[in-house]
Amino acid sequence: MNRDQRDQGDHGRRPLIGITSYQDDTAWSVWHQRASLVPQTYVDAVVRAGGTPVLLPPQPGGTEHLLDALDGLLLAGGQDIDPARYAADADPRTGPLHPARDDWESRLLHSALTRDLPVLGVCRGMQLLNVELGGTLRQHLPDGSHQKVPAQFVRQRVETVAGSRLAALLGPDAEVSCYHHQAVERLGAGLRATAHSADGTVEALELTGRTFALGVQWHPETDPDDPRLFHALITAGQHAATHRENRR
Repeated sequence: MNRDQRDQGDHGRRPLIGITSYQDDTAWSVWHQRASLVPQTYVDAVVRAGGTPVLLPPQPGGTEHLLDALDGLLLAGGQDIDPARYAADADPRTGPLHPARDDWESRLLHSALTRDLPVLGVCRGMQLLNVELGGTLRQHLPDGSHQKVPAQFVRQRVETVAGSRLAALLGPDAEVSCYHHQAVERLGAGLRATAHSADGTVEALELTGRTFALGVQWHPETDPDDPRLFHALITAGQHAATHRENRR
């Protein structure tokens, strides 16, 4: 039995999950270069849930070719989205902008939604889902509310909306890890808010009429003991792969 056969196991191949990554100046060994990267926690979360992660750095084209091969799309967290994408001027507290990443992820997302490819958005990824469907963002929440100390997550409880996919996955509430200074303001077309924090901030979104299109404002990839969201993405990816094979 070769390695590919061992990886497939008894249940067929592991779903290929694309993870959006970004470009930054970084250092390793003796090198100081610009690199395409994503926190390892995203990769680990997909692997633990039974998927095979595929990193998707910003690039000029290739979205259709990539999505032909993928079974799901994970929109990772990161930098603030350019407010021009929702017709707003930049607040002074909005971070440095990365238009190449915005453009790349926008194309990936729209192509994925057109195909009904399973999508999970995390933090920035949820905000992108809202913006690309015509919604807006609050560019800065009260200091210390959802982001207190640099590089440290805020643990808080969120309440889910009864009857939502998220409630079915997590129950009526959950304790989550947040690190964000922006949040959803006006909902995009077809989106439903399915979780809120105690101060009323939208903490999750779901797109109606899709097999699996869900965004959370928190960072589930940082909690290895609660893989439910990633298991749901992988399960949806397995169904998508089976459906695609049946059409061939």
